Amino acid sequence: MAKTYTVAVVGACGVVGTEMISTLERRKFPVGTFVPLDIASQVGKELTFNGKKWAVKEAKEGAFKGVDIAIFSAGGDASAVLAPIAVKEGAIVVDNSSQWRMDPNCPLVVPEVNPQDLDWHKGIIANPNCSTTQMVVVLKPIHDVATIKRVVVSTYQAVSGSGKRGIDGLLKEATEYLETGKVATPLIYKQQTAFNAIPHIDVFQEKGYTKEEYKMVYETQKMVDKNIVVSPTCVRIPVWYGHSESINIETEKKLTAQQVRDILSKAPSIKVIDDVANEIYPTPIMSNDEDLTMVGRIREDVSLENGINLWCVSNNIRKGAALNAVQIAETLLERKLV
Repeated sequence: MAKTYTVAVVGACGVVGTEMISTLERRKFPVGTFVPLDIASQVGKELTFNGKKWAVKEAKEGAFKGVDIAIFSAGGDASAVLAPIAVKEGAIVVDNSSQWRMDPNCPLVVPEVNPQDLDWHKGIIANPNCSTTQMVVVLKPIHDVATIKRVVVSTYQAVSGSGKRGIDGLLKEATEYLETGKVATPLIYKQQTAFNAIPHIDVFQEKGYTKEEYKMVYETQKMVDKNIVVSPTCVRIPVWYGHSESINIETEKKLTAQQVRDILSKAPSIKVIDDVANEIYPTPIMSNDEDLTMVGRIREDVSLENGINLWCVSNNIRKGAALNAVQIAETLLERKLV
């Protein structure tokens, strides 16, 4: 009989937690015992996993005894407290928050990019920011061939990055705008999201960049190459799912657009959709039921000798969060680290 594992999902009732459960089921992860954990108000709620009902328990000390892998999507504050408890009680933690990403003692991992970093984990493994994850999946195979020097990226990020509040808020704003011609009070961010674009995600920090933008800088350097410089601008747009990114890449070695298409077509977890003659390219709505990162509009930069422009779309709740976390767990099993 194949070995099975006891797997906990922390934040099991949230948007990402729900997708984590679905992903574990869809990918047939070898779960023997499922442990859904959440805040006290959710205790007793029943969730279905593999055709069986499982009662939600409170995420607290004692809840992780007997757990092999605990996948967290409960926010940084909860992870700061609970992840060390889970490790002490014997679990390996895969955390989706920003709490541990830049901790030098915690590997930050996208399995297609740096699976070897799992080998030195000390109990907690960080899942990268959603916007970084899809970008490094695309950057790594190009970097391996031509060595990337600099990246300029503009993101167009879905409101589901703000959880259920973002999803519900966009629907209400759009409905109100269509009915009245205006939005009386923005419901998600300080400015109206419906029919708008907001060049601001997370809090502003030094030099006028936001925390979200700095995540893309430092996480890319930690996972791919510390010498790559990244200049990001992160924008929120009124779509529910699917982050899009316009990426300009400067390499040491010259690559043609066709060479990049060939490289990415052979790379793991990437789907090249690039037929501009027929106006075929990735769009956010195409990511709704898609695990792969989609790439199109691949072209040489007319202003830079060793430059490539491309457009990248990925489901931020799947590859940007739940899917990558489950893939980390799968890679732990493959590398016999559990």
